[in-house]
Amino acid sequence: MPSEPVSSAQSRASASAPVVLPALRWDPANGDAGASLCFVGAWTAQGLMTVPAVPLPQGVTAFALTAQDFTLDAAGALVLARWIQAWSAAGQRVELTALPERAQTLLALMAERLVPLPDATEPRENILARIGRVAVGQWQEASAFLAFLGELIVRGLPLLLFFWRIRWRLVFAEIEAAGVRALGIVGLLSFLIGMVMAYQGGATLASYGANVLIVNLVSIITLREMGPLLAAIIVAGRTGSSYTAQLGTMRITEEIDALRSLGLSPFELLVLPKVIALVIALPLLSVFADVMGLLGGAVVANFGFGVSYSVYVARIPEAVSSTTLMLGLVKAPVFAVVIALIGCMQGLRVRGSAAAVGKATTISVVQAIFMVIIIDAVFSILFNLMGY
Repeated sequence: MPSEPVSSAQSRASASAPVVLPALRWDPANGDAGASLCFVGAWTAQGLMTVPAVPLPQGVTAFALTAQDFTLDAAGALVLARWIQAWSAAGQRVELTALPERAQTLLALMAERLVPLPDATEPRENILARIGRVAVGQWQEASAFLAFLGELIVRGLPLLLFFWRIRWRLVFAEIEAAGVRALGIVGLLSFLIGMVMAYQGGATLASYGANVLIVNLVSIITLREMGPLLAAIIVAGRTGSSYTAQLGTMRITEEIDALRSLGLSPFELLVLPKVIALVIALPLLSVFADVMGLLGGAVVANFGFGVSYSVYVARIPEAVSSTTLMLGLVKAPVFAVVIALIGCMQGLRVRGSAAAVGKATTISVVQAIFMVIIIDAVFSILFNLMGY
C-alpha cells in the first residue's frame, strides 16, 4: 500500500487535533520585565465561539502583548485590533513587538480598516449650532428641489410640444394607480370630514336657529379648502411614498443605471409620466372629494338638524359660486407637481441598503405633506389679497 504524502498526513493530523480555546493570562511586572498580557490558544473564527474577558487590573498605563501556543486568523485579529484601539483611546500604551510577525501584520491590516472611535471628550454642540445645522440642511433640500424642478421644466416642456414622444401607456397606468385606486380612501375620508364639519358647525348654528346655514359652512369650506387639501394629503401619503419606494428600490438594484446604459432617460421614463399622471388625477380626486364632503354634510344636516336634502341641494348654488370651486381646483395641479417631484427626488437620491429606502420614504411623506400645507396657506393669503 503506497504511503501517504507527509504534507497530507500533517494536514490531516492538524485538522483532527482539538482546538485549544482562546484564553488570556495577565503577567504583572517582575523586576526589569514590564507587565504583559499573554494570549494563549486558537484566536480564530473556530475558536472564538466565546470571547474571553480582558483581565486588565486598575492603574495599568503600559503593557506588552505576548503569545504562547498562539494561532491567529482574520476574525481573531479583528477582535484584538478593536481592543487595542479601545486601549489606545483610553490612554494606555500597548507594545506589540513581542507578538509573532504574522500576528503583527494581521493586526496592522485590521487597524487600517477600523472606524475611529468617537471622541468622548468632544463637547456637544450648543443650540445655535444645531439650529444652524438644521437650517443649512433645509436650505440644501430646497436647493435640490429647485434643481429637480428646473430639470422637469427643461426636459418636460420640449416633450409637451412633441406630445407623441410622451409614453402615454405609462401615464395611463400611473393615473390608474394614483387616481382610480385612491377613490375609495379619498371618498370615505372626505365623507367623514364633511360629517364632522356639519356636526361641529351645526351645534353652534342650531343654538341661534340658523340650521340652514350649515349648507353655507360645509359647502364653502369643502369646495375652497378641505376637498383639495384632503385629497392632496392622502395622495402625498399614499402615492408619493410609493414613488419614493419604487425609484429607491430601482436605485439600489441598479435598474436605473441599466436604463442609462441602454440609452434610455430615467427622467423621461420614470419621472415625467408620474408628474403628468398626478397633474391629471389630483384635480379629479379633488372634485370627487368635494362631492363626498358635501354628501357627508347633507346626511348630518338632514338627520341631525332637520335640513332636508332638497333644501340642502337647492341652497348650495346660493352659498357658493363657480369661482369658489375654481379657487379650490387651481391649487390641485400645484399640489400634484410638488408631491410627484418630492417623491421622485427622494427615491433617486437613495444610496446604500434597504434601510435607506425606508428612511427616504419617511422623508418624502413628511416633506410632501409639509409643502402641501405651506402652499395651501400661501394660496389662501394670495386669494385674500386679491379679494376672493
